[in-house]
Amino acid sequence: MIDSHSHIYCDAFDEDREAVVERARKAGVRHIILPNENLASVPRLAAMRERYPDYVSMTLGLHPEDVHDDYLDVLDQMRPMLDEYPVVAIGEIGIDLYWDKTWREQQSHALDIQLHWCHERDLPFIIHCRDGLDDILQVIDHLDCPVPRGVFHSFTGTPDDVKRIRERGDFYFGVNGIVTFKKSTVPELLPVIGLDRLLLETDSPYLSPVPNRGKRNESSNIPHINNFIAKALDVTPEEVSAATDRNVSALFGISPA
Repeated sequence: MIDSHSHIYCDAFDEDREAVVERARKAGVRHIILPNENLASVPRLAAMRERYPDYVSMTLGLHPEDVHDDYLDVLDQMRPMLDEYPVVAIGEIGIDLYWDKTWREQQSHALDIQLHWCHERDLPFIIHCRDGLDDILQVIDHLDCPVPRGVFHSFTGTPDDVKRIRERGDFYFGVNGIVTFKKSTVPELLPVIGLDRLLLETDSPYLSPVPNRGKRNESSNIPHINNFIAKALDVTPEEVSAATDRNVSALFGISPA
């Protein structure tokens, strides 16, 4: 199993990060992808990548919640880092209008810029989308370059949303602990998405799955998500882990030992 989206580099894990990594290994997590958020988080990711070079991969991108009036300057500082660090994707990027629509236009522009980075570097994207799918698809529809490959992280949309996204490209969908929640509609999406387009993720330290809901999430919880998906799709846990590992390898070019 691979955790395709985990923030175990953040300060929530400063007291026990090595133990968190060790628990993930023991739980059968073969690799962890660490999505970036802003300029301040880059050194943290780089330090983890240096500490665990064969176990974690890092990405680079500006999270939509960190897009403010200085976003162009931030992106100008971030872009040269693509030559400095061995990133496997641009992310997490996207549009988030859940709490605040103030920076809507700037978020769209930042997304357009970073999708061009994907094209220029032949890198996939990791999309963060919260109440912003229409805006994201509009940006994709108006790209003046080929649409990059990528994953819609923490996907909780509708079957129609899956269709609309797939019409734009052969994208993947990240599924995390939300799938295990009692009132979640994500289980209904699993057969619509298909096992060949699913990625496992935790989004640690957030969204801990049942039976650990409400606690700090970490990558060692991936088996709970894997097993829930297997039961929902009436396949074995081994089939889910094998398929999602293949999907990660295909999208990010990662082949963990």
